[in-house]
Amino acid sequence: MSIPSVIAIDGPVASGKTTVGLALAERLGYRLVDTGAMYRAVTHLALSKGVPHDDVAALAALAEATHIDIVSARERGGPQRVLANGVDVTDHLRTPEVESAVSIVSKVARVRDAMVEQQRRMADEGRTVMVGRDIGTVVLRAAGMKVFLVASVEERAKRRFAEVMAKGGRQTLDAVRENLAMRDKLDSEREVSPLRPAEDAIRIDTDPLTIEQVVERILRLAREW
Repeated sequence: MSIPSVIAIDGPVASGKTTVGLALAERLGYRLVDTGAMYRAVTHLALSKGVPHDDVAALAALAEATHIDIVSARERGGPQRVLANGVDVTDHLRTPEVESAVSIVSKVARVRDAMVEQQRRMADEGRTVMVGRDIGTVVLRAAGMKVFLVASVEERAKRRFAEVMAKGGRQTLDAVRENLAMRDKLDSEREVSPLRPAEDAIRIDTDPLTIEQVVERILRLAREW
């Protein structure tokens, strides 16, 4: 059988979804759609416009008025970029402020509805690897292949801490670990689209594996799908 035209990859924060998804997309010649970046873009806009995190109506209106584009490296001649209403916001998506607020913003039902509509539009174009926390369970229930990545909190904290340090951040490992634990709680307990694997998803524990090993496993499974 041929490789599915749409592959969904879910998992908790820092489980390797985006890195694996990007490498997989490059190997297949597919587009990567990082849905987490879309919620981060809305969160960044909310912060920059002074929209309170508890103002559900204002957050919803902001999300509904925001058009997200994910531009591939081929189109921009460099790393994948995220555009919000035509403005490149990529460099603002991993700040500590966005990190601490994105789970709060993304649990708003109308915010998720607005983003899901755009995510489905992107998937309809085919040849897509889409990563997030509810792709297989909500966004693309009929995805050709579903993968759920898992990893321990400790391993994920080390990965995220390395990312923060590489970008000149000043967070401690303990602070990163606490933030991840809080994000896990918010993501798994939210009423709208909670983090959980789809019943037909393939679970892969990334703790003992390199990125290349995870990608190779998914590719092998995709070819056998």
